[in-house]
Amino acid sequence: MIIEHKLVIADVKLVADFRSYILHWKRRFAEQPITDFCSVIRTNSKAPLEEQDNYFLLCDALPEDRLLREQLQQKKLREILEQQQRERYDTSFHSVCMFCDQEFTGNRSVLLNHMAREHAFNIGLPDNIVNCYEFLAVLQGKLDSLQCLYCEKVFRDKNTLKDHMRKKQHRRINAKNKEYDKFYIINYLEFGKSWEEVQSEDDRELLDNLEEDWSDWEEHPVCAVCLFCEQQADTTEKLYLHMQKSHGFHFPKIKSEHGLNFYQQVKLVNFIRREIHHCRCYNCQEKFESKGGLIGHMEETKHIAFLPARSTWDQPQYYFPTYENDTLLCTLSDSEDVITEDQSEEVPVYHHGCYIGTTTTSKAVPGSIEISIWQWSF
Repeated sequence: MIIEHKLVIADVKLVADFRSYILHWKRRFAEQPITDFCSVIRTNSKAPLEEQDNYFLLCDALPEDRLLREQLQQKKLREILEQQQRERYDTSFHSVCMFCDQEFTGNRSVLLNHMAREHAFNIGLPDNIVNCYEFLAVLQGKLDSLQCLYCEKVFRDKNTLKDHMRKKQHRRINAKNKEYDKFYIINYLEFGKSWEEVQSEDDRELLDNLEEDWSDWEEHPVCAVCLFCEQQADTTEKLYLHMQKSHGFHFPKIKSEHGLNFYQQVKLVNFIRREIHHCRCYNCQEKFESKGGLIGHMEETKHIAFLPARSTWDQPQYYFPTYENDTLLCTLSDSEDVITEDQSEEVPVYHHGCYIGTTTTSKAVPGSIEISIWQWSF
């Protein structure tokens, strides 16, 4: 079109349906002169008139062109999402692993997860991919041609290619290869933008949000809630003073008298919150119908001011908060006294919610934590 018709189409690679785009403008050019739609670019303007050329630029600066591009992009996005939905729930998928020749049937995610887990070949989450059959065929074709999927060099035999991809860590695709763009949903999401632009915008928005969140945190401190009532305070000192004056519970004194380290304070807070939640006195174990009745009993009998035996609350189960986002736990601090060896703490270690062992912690100076011993349990 450039050579024969002097027509230049801007950002042609971002036109979602080029055939429909061209047919639209073919019809419009038949109705009106091309100069009604296109900017005219004159080349060799200083040369004699017969040597000058006029080129016609068609771009989204023209409202009609932009509207057409947006409509084609939305139509393409709907088609792609429908195709992705069909693939997501398709149970008739059948293909062979490119690396071990194992057959897979059922859903595409089974094969993709297998290649990621067993062969460290990850082309992305199944739900981010569309036209999976075609994608796998393209990749298989490159391997059959003895071509590296990342650097795209061609090798003399399969073993040489295999060793190269393993040693160079090239068992992945080249994200800069535009051939793969059509297989990822992200490339259809926004009009006139590639996946690099979409991702860079996401990163900028994330940084902006983080800065805004930080400002919000400085201006609006989160309040901690009393162990025995709904009173809130924006500092630990105010909350401790409230609990002492209103309920007779002197947390700093109890912490000092019992030599509680950070982890023991966590367990104590979670224990008390749990007992109060169940309307049960943590000293005499008497249960009440309401929280008000419980607190009245504990204040009258002074049960609120004394802790039960350490073995009652110093249990691993109380590492876990009774209430979600309990801000009081974030404000706890270590004892000012140096913690002795017999106060070292074994803290349970969890991975994805599963118990895997314990770690023994000790504190050489106030506020410092050393992880000294790992004990693994499988």
